Amino acid sequence: MAMGGDYGAFMEKFELLPPQSQQHLPLHGLTFAIKDIFDISGRVTGFGNPDWARTHAPAGATSPVVLATLAAGAISIGKTVMDEMAYSINGENAHYGTPTNPCAPDRVPGGSSSGSAVAVGAKLVDFALGTDTGGSVRVPAAYCGIFGLRPSHGLVSTENVIPMSQMFDTVGWFARDLSTLSRVSNVLLPLPADNTIKRPTHFKIPKDCFEILGSLNDQTYQILNASVAKRFGNDAVDNRNLGEFVSSNVPTVGKFISDFSRSEAPSVPALSVISYVMRCLQRSEFKANHAEWVNTVRPNLGPGIRERVYEAIASEDGPMEDFHVLKTEFKLALSALIKDDGILVIPTVPGSPPKLRMEAVALENFRARAFSLLSIAGLSGFCQLSIPLGVRGGVPVSVSLVACHGADRFLLSVAQELYETLKEETKKGWSSPDSSL
Repeated sequence: MAMGGDYGAFMEKFELLPPQSQQHLPLHGLTFAIKDIFDISGRVTGFGNPDWARTHAPAGATSPVVLATLAAGAISIGKTVMDEMAYSINGENAHYGTPTNPCAPDRVPGGSSSGSAVAVGAKLVDFALGTDTGGSVRVPAAYCGIFGLRPSHGLVSTENVIPMSQMFDTVGWFARDLSTLSRVSNVLLPLPADNTIKRPTHFKIPKDCFEILGSLNDQTYQILNASVAKRFGNDAVDNRNLGEFVSSNVPTVGKFISDFSRSEAPSVPALSVISYVMRCLQRSEFKANHAEWVNTVRPNLGPGIRERVYEAIASEDGPMEDFHVLKTEFKLALSALIKDDGILVIPTVPGSPPKLRMEAVALENFRARAFSLLSIAGLSGFCQLSIPLGVRGGVPVSVSLVACHGADRFLLSVAQELYETLKEETKKGWSSPDSSL
């Protein structure tokens, strides 16, 4: 755990100023931090590992996302710590230290965009840039009690961002409030051809996804149902199980589901298949991107990361045709379920942030359950917003809204309309004196 004035969030502090500073610019007056995966001209992009930094030259160009943010009037104050090679959702870094979770200092901050989330949560910056392949914006947002947006895949440029797995890589961002998040989104999200924002007609709130939460399941589930019903009417709520829907509407799931039907931990077997397929595809692309460098340099990698990286590089690809077919089937099925006027509501993560230095087996079990939720937006390419509910029992609690691919502005509009009601219902539902929003 890193401590100090910056919570161990920063790799390097420096100022990047906007090309012009005028009050009419949309991000004028805001400060931001940049995950050390984005290129900045003249600086080495470290990718979370000293050996990577040592063996790579300074970047020759700056990420278009960073340039757009600066052009909109924001000031960057530096680059943030991340998990090595973006291959973890814990937020622990054996070389640079683990940024301190401002919401729960005895627990991990979440990764791989750990420093960016901590910088926002600790009020060191107004917003921060991160990346999300398998959950690297959504998880640290949930663990640090802030907002985190994973946009629709392919909607925001990943140019001059080190790839992890291009099939799933996205650029996302964090903020403490929806107003700031929306200001950044208005700069970085492309304008749709039709600027009309629809009103949502239905919310899928699948009970089986919330059963993964354990003790918080019933209360969080009830708060969400009450909030949606109060704001949009009882007819807007649909509680059908997502696992059953996926099993019935994604035929290729049947080829793999028997391997995931005997889990003792709370799980949804069909979503475990979705997670497995996504991780296999991600691993294959990671291997193609980075195996040569790893095999040549033999970098010093921290615990957990080392095993994961070398397992990926040594792995066989498996039935790739089936994986790609399932990915297409899943996106089509989920599109048919949510449509362009619906929202899927799920937990962001399967429980409280793990404690620092948690035992490896328990951590891997938590990770597996997390990916059964994270892979829903991951494999489909849909947009997802993690929303903080507050702090309960000393740990942050969050939920997520998911919308169809390209419906990012619709997603933000729904969040803005629902959030005040969500806060009201959460205060009613939480009676403990340490609850806060």
